[in-house]
Amino acid sequence: MSRELFLERVRRAVRQGQAYRVHVSPAPAGTGYVGATGDLCEVLAREIEEVGGQAYVVADYAAAREFVARLLRDEQVTSALCWRHAVLEQLGLDSLLAELGIERHDYESLSALALSQQRRVQLACDVGITSVERAIAETGSLMMWHGPGRERIASLLPPLHLALVHRSQIVPDLFDAMGLLIDRGAGNLPSNVTLITGPSKTGDIEQQLTTGVHGPGKWRVVIVRGE
Repeated sequence: MSRELFLERVRRAVRQGQAYRVHVSPAPAGTGYVGATGDLCEVLAREIEEVGGQAYVVADYAAAREFVARLLRDEQVTSALCWRHAVLEQLGLDSLLAELGIERHDYESLSALALSQQRRVQLACDVGITSVERAIAETGSLMMWHGPGRERIASLLPPLHLALVHRSQIVPDLFDAMGLLIDRGAGNLPSNVTLITGPSKTGDIEQQLTTGVHGPGKWRVVIVRGE
């Protein structure tokens, strides 16, 4: 490969990478804490869009339920890998999936299956539906704490990840989110913590930015203001 051809491929990969915001503005000298301000629901939604996801701010759980139903129909979802979480219970996720005729799989139902069958079921799911521990408005990131009933695989394996976030879960900055872990103490930490910022992206293959190779290619976040 000639030098010019190689450089042109690098330039093309850089242009593709610029489709997503990957830089931050430097803080002025002497600046201390820098966190998001204003309407945190709107700030979070804007930052999610900037990193390649799609965010939807709704007024309450009734509106969220209607929106989620429409999204699942549009995506032609037939099976879902789901968390157990208070926000999803407020949404009425179990009854919603039943109304739509979508097969629901979670920690309890999968635990009753042989390991080989668990894997087949998980690989066949069209969507992973989760909530979050905290959502970080400044960067559009979701902080996930994992354990039984809140498996990491739900946000990593299916081609579509749908996350439900309530306003009470949104914090301005990463420092605020990490403070929750500090408050728990070293002896009471979750088994795993994941920060998700945008859909799966990689530039490993011939320096070409590709979405959805190492995880979900579609990332949808529904933000509930009220209740």
